[in-house]
Amino acid sequence: MDFFSVLTLIGGLAMFLFGMNTMGEALVKVSGGRLDSILEKLTSSRLKAVLLGAAVTAVIQSSSATTVMVIGFVNSGIMDLTHAAGVIMGANIGTTVTSWLLSLAGVSGSSFWVSLFKPSSFSPILAGIGIVLTMTAKENRCKRDIGSVLLGFAVLMFGMQTMSGAVEPLAENPQFTAILTVFSNPILGVLAGTLLTAVLQSSSASVGILQALCLTGAVSYGTAIPIIMGQNIGTCVTALLSGIGARRDARRASMMHLYFNLIGTVVFMAVFYLLDAFLDFAFLDEAASAVGVAAVHSLFNIGCCVAWFPFANVLVRLAVLTVPDRRGAATRESYPGELAVLDDRFLEKPEYAVKISKDTAVRMALRVQDALDAGIALLDGYSEEAAGEVAAIEQQTAAYSAALSEYLMKISGSELSVESSRQVSMMLQCTRDFERMAAHISAVREATRLLREREMRISDSGLRELSVYVGATREIFEHTVRAFRTADLQTARSIEAYGKAVDGMSVELRQRHVDRLRRGKCSMEAGLILEDILTAFDHIRDNCVHVGNCITRVYGEGAAEAEEAEIPGFWEDYRRMKEKYVLPERLKPERDEEHKKKEKGKHKGKDGGKKEKKDKKQP
Repeated sequence: MDFFSVLTLIGGLAMFLFGMNTMGEALVKVSGGRLDSILEKLTSSRLKAVLLGAAVTAVIQSSSATTVMVIGFVNSGIMDLTHAAGVIMGANIGTTVTSWLLSLAGVSGSSFWVSLFKPSSFSPILAGIGIVLTMTAKENRCKRDIGSVLLGFAVLMFGMQTMSGAVEPLAENPQFTAILTVFSNPILGVLAGTLLTAVLQSSSASVGILQALCLTGAVSYGTAIPIIMGQNIGTCVTALLSGIGARRDARRASMMHLYFNLIGTVVFMAVFYLLDAFLDFAFLDEAASAVGVAAVHSLFNIGCCVAWFPFANVLVRLAVLTVPDRRGAATRESYPGELAVLDDRFLEKPEYAVKISKDTAVRMALRVQDALDAGIALLDGYSEEAAGEVAAIEQQTAAYSAALSEYLMKISGSELSVESSRQVSMMLQCTRDFERMAAHISAVREATRLLREREMRISDSGLRELSVYVGATREIFEHTVRAFRTADLQTARSIEAYGKAVDGMSVELRQRHVDRLRRGKCSMEAGLILEDILTAFDHIRDNCVHVGNCITRVYGEGAAEAEEAEIPGFWEDYRRMKEKYVLPERLKPERDEEHKKKEKGKHKGKDGGKKEKKDKKQP
């Protein structure tokens, strides 16, 4: 093999690996995280888990990617080990689809219909369509991703053809034949396949290289079969690396992947070569074809899945024995917490990472809503249970905000669809507002605690008036959470109107409190605490309006905030809120005048009595 043939082989291998990587990444983007969401939710039975694992892997063309995703699910507590075992089995079946696609490189024949299935016929067409979609659909992300899939597949097949052409002269090279003869030794063949796959981090890529070598006609089935067995073991390296630093159950999931392939290979090799010793399989000396390699790859993985399916629990027990419970740490790891779902392994699938971030952010908003309900309950009567709930949620939301901000910043460095980019932008801005709202609710908790400790109370009229403002704020918050969950522009725009409708209510409440102070109906110290409560609800309302404006900016094509008169339905929403939340009538002016006359009469009586006494003293 001359120097130029070596260069051609390296170039073909580079094209092959680049095309496979490009196609896989584009397929993941086209799925938009939907496949991962399906995998997360629809694994209620073992059979369903196997079928879904096979389907997802067949689409994204990578069993390693599926396995890493499963380890992320287990690490975050989304999936248990039993269902993870089913998905891992299915992933090994799904990865065989790639080898069947690559076997098209071995299609031969002179008829028109056979020629259509040759890569040299359809690859240029796919490449042409792909480049047109990529260059012209700049605004349509979905079309661009489909174009990248077609381009990746075309480059993949071109690389396969280039490798096949480069190694074709090796068929007559006695040194090359001697090397292949060495790998016909089962143990050496398994080791070679394991090392090649471990280096490439892809069993599909290593199988493709083997298929390219088979096109020379110099590789026998006796050499190909052990290498294929080793490739199944080598693909576990990615999962094992992903399990490093993960929680206990995630490491167990990576070990299940290893045991599934390792034990399957050992059993298959033992049975196969034992039978060969008695039956002397003649086909082992025949030249292996690309289709034959794909068939062996599929039969082995399907056979392993069928054999292991009834014993999935045994696979789980083996993993548990390998990664045992640690005293004192088992309880903590059994309940990883809601934030454990923000796993860095999901960053390889940024669309799915955005989805779990949104779910986590929505849970955060709902927890703040629970805190608001508990804070409002404290106004009716202080309880340690409600106060403790508010304090706990404030700490939780601070942790949510910090974790989400860090995770979203990592996601923002990935290439995202327009919709996902909007969601990341919205969450980065809004999670801080929800954290601030939890802090303001905690201020209400502190105010009610002071009222109880100092044995003070706000007057009944003051509480009635405050309940109106609190109810309006509660409804504004509900609309805010709804807008945040659904990214609904109409709901988000209505928040501005609702906020404006009750904007002057807190000012009126403060003025009424001043009037009660003048009449001696409320103490100065209780009034200061009421001021703190009103300020807290003012801030909550303002934060809600800020969230609504943020959603409007992000989903309103980045347009600046419109004037109130230009917002559709603004004044209708304003009037509805204004009519729904009306403060009780103030103390009538006549009563105020009567109160003044009484006070004046008292002063007159005192003065008149003094005057009469003075008159009596006069002669």
